[in-house]
Amino acid sequence: MWGWRAVSVAMLCIALNGAWPALAAEPVGQAVVIKTQVTGQSGPIEVDTRVHRNERINTSQSGLGQFVFRDGTKLAVGWGSSVVIDKYVFDDSQSVKKLTIRAAKGTFRWVSGNSNSSAYQILTPAGTIGVRGTAFDFYVGPDGTTAVVLLNGAASFCGPGGCRQLQQRCDCVVAKPNGDMSAARRVDPSILATLGNQRALPFLSGNQRLAGGIGMLGGCNMASAAPERKDRMRPPPAVAPAPQRQDPPQRQAEPQKERPNKPDKPHHDRPHHDKPHHDKPDRPDKHDGHGRHDDDGKPGNHGLDHRGHERHHDRDRDHDNDRNRDRGHNFNRGR
Repeated sequence: MWGWRAVSVAMLCIALNGAWPALAAEPVGQAVVIKTQVTGQSGPIEVDTRVHRNERINTSQSGLGQFVFRDGTKLAVGWGSSVVIDKYVFDDSQSVKKLTIRAAKGTFRWVSGNSNSSAYQILTPAGTIGVRGTAFDFYVGPDGTTAVVLLNGAASFCGPGGCRQLQQRCDCVVAKPNGDMSAARRVDPSILATLGNQRALPFLSGNQRLAGGIGMLGGCNMASAAPERKDRMRPPPAVAPAPQRQDPPQRQAEPQKERPNKPDKPHHDRPHHDKPHHDKPDRPDKHDGHGRHDDDGKPGNHGLDHRGHERHHDRDRDHDNDRNRDRGHNFNRGR
């Protein structure tokens, strides 16, 4: 009987000893910013919630969590992400000997703390990111495709296809689990098409905004490619600005195109005698007919022609009188 009791106690001690490290795991950091839904091994994570070694952190499709580790290292976990704090070995209160995280999927930002660069290691399905006093963003797609964008310092990415060095700000490397890896080059908006996800790298595009100093990094001319956030309510459509541009009063007013009608010239379709008298000062009529019009419209002839016509009649009458006197004289002579 005592033998069975001894075995039972021994088994219980072994079980407790095996569970004790997990139950007594020391916290390695805490949450400083939580948006929407972020969960850990014990349930939802809130601001000031502690995180522990081997804890898996998950975010919803609109979630965001920002964490600070004991050595000052900062980690931002964007939407739709999953990451495990794989190893955390203390050196002293200000640094660590080893800090390893395993990123399964999603989008992240890393800023190194006070520990030696060799202490940090980030594992992805396509390879390992080596940190050297660095700030960078990285993305892990559902198929394991990984992209790393350097923001400060230097970093390396090593996978089955070799290693790539990121040495200049905004350098980018894209790698696949099968070993395919791009050369390091400056990131541009086309990377979103390469990754097949317009929501990738949201901290660079500004699609998710970070708080504190960690949010001051980034850019790399990616903001113009920022897709609209799916978790953000779309504003109501603007009140039809197009009809304002088609407003007839705005399109009409071009008075310079409508020329005013020119006044009719006074001598196009009118006879010469209709010309207004104000062109020349009025002169009093004279008996010699100056200023008058004859039948053909020429000025100054009517009065002269009329007097000439009267003189002609006077001459004819005198001629008839002379002829009658001659006839009378001859008649008297014949008698």
